Amino acid sequence: MNAIIAEESVVRGWVAGFKAGLGAMTADAIFFVLAALGVVAFVERFPTVRAVMVGTGGILMLYFAYGAARDVRSSFQPGSRDGREAETAAESSGSTGFRKAFVLALTNPYQILFWLTIGVGLLKPGTLDVLAETPYVGGELAGTLVVETGSPALVVGFFGGIFLWVTGFPAALVGAERRVDAFAPVVAGVSAVVLAGFGVLFLSQAAGGLL
Repeated sequence: MNAIIAEESVVRGWVAGFKAGLGAMTADAIFFVLAALGVVAFVERFPTVRAVMVGTGGILMLYFAYGAARDVRSSFQPGSRDGREAETAAESSGSTGFRKAFVLALTNPYQILFWLTIGVGLLKPGTLDVLAETPYVGGELAGTLVVETGSPALVVGFFGGIFLWVTGFPAALVGAERRVDAFAPVVAGVSAVVLAGFGVLFLSQAAGGLL
């Protein structure tokens, strides 16, 4: 998600990056409701469905990686982010960033896993070991961050924190891009590499789940 937000921010401006962040946040809100209703657990009970979702996410990541790679080239073109042309690009692509992040979040199995564990636990009275559920390194981080659950204020604070991130992260990137001429193509290139890497990883996991 951050790779897409970063690419949209430095190539098309803060508004585009913010809208991409809202796309990911909207998917989180949907997952929160579905997890509370027990719908998300359906994916965990059917490995084939999960494998198809992983594969779809992998394909989307590779496609978005290709778009980010194209943005690297366009970022080097003189005047590509000046004046009216930059404003037109931001207006025409803002909704695209929202859709990219939203669709990618919906096909992310790790996001589903998060809402099956931490997400559902936010509303249950008790305590929640947040980092213990982190993929791959959860065992090493267990006990590092334990919070009291069961309060609506916790849910509000959780989504408030996401909103602050999707507001501040694009602003910081845009500010840096204005000071460093080569910042936009570098960020777009890193985003392309990250998306491509996870795309290949997701496709390999999907293949393993379907075979």
